[in-house]
Amino acid sequence: MYDELTQVDIAKMQEEIDYRVRVLRPELIEEVKTARAFGDLSENFEYKAAKRDKNRNDSRIRYLERMIKTAKVISGSSVAGEIGLFDHVELYLEEDDEIQKIQIVTTLRQDALKGLISKESPIGKALMGHTVGDRVCVEVSPEYHYYVEIRGVEKGTDDATLPISPF
Repeated sequence: MYDELTQVDIAKMQEEIDYRVRVLRPELIEEVKTARAFGDLSENFEYKAAKRDKNRNDSRIRYLERMIKTAKVISGSSVAGEIGLFDHVELYLEEDDEIQKIQIVTTLRQDALKGLISKESPIGKALMGHTVGDRVCVEVSPEYHYYVEIRGVEKGTDDATLPISPF
């Protein structure tokens, strides 16, 4: 399986890899060396913590490299009037009787607390390609679904200021 990412996503991941390899990795290696010099490794918390941080950094680098290697590059453009990637959408949630504003983004830049919803999420999948005035069923699971009404769509662009997920 591959991840659908934009060219900006890939550039941001490469930028993070470069930082982690050129700046962070040498610092972490030095911390491991310093902590190792404290003596008995079996009771040396500083050594264990430094080693853990170095391993986490290496793991993140491998994760990002794998994402880039397996990525399918997609365009952020969409048809006029239809909801597409990076569009800002105003929704009426019938079940909660409230209005919500979201932006559809790639999975790598999702942050539900900030209203950045992945195009791969149940609501993202349901909204893609629809237009203002449509009533859309969002299927969360076979047992649960809800309806939203699209109240407004503002075309968006691939905003390079949106950070990538830190996980």
